[in-house]
Amino acid sequence: MREILFTILLIFICLPVSSQSMEISSGRKAVKRSGDVLFVTAPVVCLSTTLILQDWEGLKQGALSGVTSLGTSLILKYSIKKERPDGSDLHSFPSVHTAISFTSAAFLQRRYGWSWEIPAYALASYVGWSRTYAKKHDWWDVVTGAALGAGSAYIFTRPFADTYKLSLSPVATGKQVGLYASLVF
Repeated sequence: MREILFTILLIFICLPVSSQSMEISSGRKAVKRSGDVLFVTAPVVCLSTTLILQDWEGLKQGALSGVTSLGTSLILKYSIKKERPDGSDLHSFPSVHTAISFTSAAFLQRRYGWSWEIPAYALASYVGWSRTYAKKHDWWDVVTGAALGAGSAYIFTRPFADTYKLSLSPVATGKQVGLYASLVF
């Protein structure tokens, strides 16, 4: 299931930037658009995962993480009033796109384990990079957003395996290999 979700996300990344003959300005728009898609998709993946697993405690923890990350980012953004690199407005610091993406990545990694880490953090990093490439943020805006997002998730999220005493162990019998899972409710 996890592999299917990330395959769908990667398709979203590749669609807007597939043309080789783009101008630089349209290339920036395509990268910005793909970052915007992932910004929205990351929390949807978290929500879908918690609903599919019927992990109601994880749903609460994810919501608290997201609200904290978003709220803190918006308070800073509207009180600091740093100009964006493209000069479009005074709401550059910190990057909300990056904060939410890293909240989602850290939530998935912390709640469901390290196997989620590489794809989730890779996609969150792409969102941060897309914001600097599109000239919407400086690198400092993105790093701060990432720290706010990951920090919020680490504060509120408890590992699923610890909460439900999840035990995984390999099983091998003759020509068959499998995985045994035990969960205490």
